[in-house]
Amino acid sequence: MRSLAATFPAVVITGARQSGKTTLLREAFPNHTYVTLDLPSVAEMADRDGAAFLRNYPGDLLIDEVQYAPGLFRYLKAEIDADRTRMGRFLLTGSQKFTLMQAVSDSLAGRAAILSLETLSLRELPANHGKSELAILARGMFPELWRAPELDAYAFYSSYVSTYIERDVRQVVNIGSLRDFERFLRACAVRSGQILNVSDLARDVGITPKTAQSWLSALEATNQIYLLEPYFENVGKRMIKSPKLYLNDTGMLCFLLGLTEPNLVNTPLIGMIWETFICAELRKRHSYSDKPLSLWFYRDGQGREVDFLEMGEGKLNLYEAKWAENPDARWFRILHEIAGYLAKGVMATGDLSIVCRTPVTLHKDGVIVQRPESIGQELARPAGQ
Repeated sequence: MRSLAATFPAVVITGARQSGKTTLLREAFPNHTYVTLDLPSVAEMADRDGAAFLRNYPGDLLIDEVQYAPGLFRYLKAEIDADRTRMGRFLLTGSQKFTLMQAVSDSLAGRAAILSLETLSLRELPANHGKSELAILARGMFPELWRAPELDAYAFYSSYVSTYIERDVRQVVNIGSLRDFERFLRACAVRSGQILNVSDLARDVGITPKTAQSWLSALEATNQIYLLEPYFENVGKRMIKSPKLYLNDTGMLCFLLGLTEPNLVNTPLIGMIWETFICAELRKRHSYSDKPLSLWFYRDGQGREVDFLEMGEGKLNLYEAKWAENPDARWFRILHEIAGYLAKGVMATGDLSIVCRTPVTLHKDGVIVQRPESIGQELARPAGQ
């Protein structure tokens, strides 16, 4: 991140609210003046008279939630173009991805480096956290919940949902009924890890498919859900087939499902929650890798499927997420069958992995059996990020 600030006039960080964007930047760049546009009066001034706003902050500047002042971007462009040798002057954060990226594309193309910040990964938790897998799934990975272990997770997510609906979502899409949208959120939670059927989702909530699609876009834009596309060698098929829907954080998922740590043990949804967690861990792995990686799922006409297919460096790595502690022989067979089929195409297969609660990492029958914190241990965060 510091290296990007040394080579670009502006750095933009997107991510969900409370994912740590502001804290990260304020700690990494303590000499930047901080201003937040979360305050409506400040956002209005920045949006209405960007030139006057920037005159108030002539030095290096960190602007939080910059998407609330879209009119400011053309003035940022003018300031940057007035002195293209001044690097890292503007640090910008935003929790509304699509709104922010449109403004960046329109005004700051070629002038800004863009990063996306996920919540904490499992390997970033305090070494002495002392939490079981169930406790981690139920608590989720928002940094504030781990900075303040006394903070009640239910109260955190309850407040988060209320604030999120009132501010962020209404900035992205018009919502006529907050009650319907809360029901929609919970219906999405029940479907985490499943192939998305917008018509069924809309019918269950009592809204039109067009409204459901609009609300899904709002959830994606504000970094609350992730749509995982299917892998096909035929790119055209990838574009028309339905994605899988995942919530971005298992703490939020458990809150919406009404589940706490004690009743996670016996819920039939535990496999889906674990799969959602592994999806998030893989995305976080990709976010700090210096290798170009992409993530898919695989399902074919013969009923063979694998949860996650990772493409990178000319190879496909396969990951199957299982809540069990001990792998089943069937999982090995399915992974090898799919790998054998994919190897006939243009892309070679790489590692085959089962990500479960195994006590130790195993290499068995050509498959790596590992815990989620072991995924991608060869990918260390670059210095200064």
